[in-house]
Amino acid sequence: MLSDIEKKLFEYFQTDIPLTERPFKDLAEKVGISESEVIEIGRRYKESGVIRRFGATLRHRQAGFSANGMGVWIVPEEERERVGTIMATFKEVTHCYERPSFEEWPYNLFTMIHGQSKEDCFAVAARISEATGIKDYHMLFSSREFKKTSMKYF
Repeated sequence: MLSDIEKKLFEYFQTDIPLTERPFKDLAEKVGISESEVIEIGRRYKESGVIRRFGATLRHRQAGFSANGMGVWIVPEEERERVGTIMATFKEVTHCYERPSFEEWPYNLFTMIHGQSKEDCFAVAARISEATGIKDYHMLFSSREFKKTSMKYF
């Protein structure tokens, strides 16, 4: 169970951390603990796996990576572990998931591929196909973004 202080701290951890010389000191002042306590709480929850990572979010469209395509793949069950592991090694792939397939939707592995153009995304998918031997796939491109945010737990 998280303490009230930890919940408040996690509320700040899941938003943009201030761009200051000592961001954890600023957070500490907001929740009423020391900077070293903030760092220790962060370290403890990172080591336990509760916090996966601290990182920067690249707004890919503003950085020139305006295309993203969802590669949908039909992969035999006995090949999914091997193929998914290979797909996940591509730096252009930010998400790689296995999901159930259905008679009318046979795709079971999904890769979100980012590039500077649709052609870039198609080229990455072709490289993935070559590396995995999976030839049965399609690319789906977004036509409109309605929402894109990180999950807020507190």
